[in-house]
Amino acid sequence: MLVALTVAVSVTALALAAWCGFAAYRDQPTKDWHFIGMAVVSVLALAQLVVGIVQLARGEQADEGSVIFVSYLLGALFAVPAAGFLSLSERTRWGSVTVAAGAVVLAVLEVRLHDIWEG
Repeated sequence: MLVALTVAVSVTALALAAWCGFAAYRDQPTKDWHFIGMAVVSVLALAQLVVGIVQLARGEQADEGSVIFVSYLLGALFAVPAAGFLSLSERTRWGSVTVAAGAVVLAVLEVRLHDIWEG
């Protein structure tokens, strides 16, 4: 799998977590700019899903199994959008906390994806 893409997703997810965490610290809900950031992170996760599936289709193998690898790719794809959806229902600082937590979960999933692929 492309290490550069994994690093890009991780860094942008952590930046989103810091940004939303700062908004929560300032007692602010998620704003439109936060949703644009979530969209950027989600597009990167979608690109990673496509690259991962293409590599599996070309015959490359994940060290810990293709099913687990694809499952983690799907989890990484939906982590931030799910947190963003939940933040819409909670229009307080806790919505920002939810998105920050979802972004941290995505960063952890990226580390695990790298471990699954490389062994």
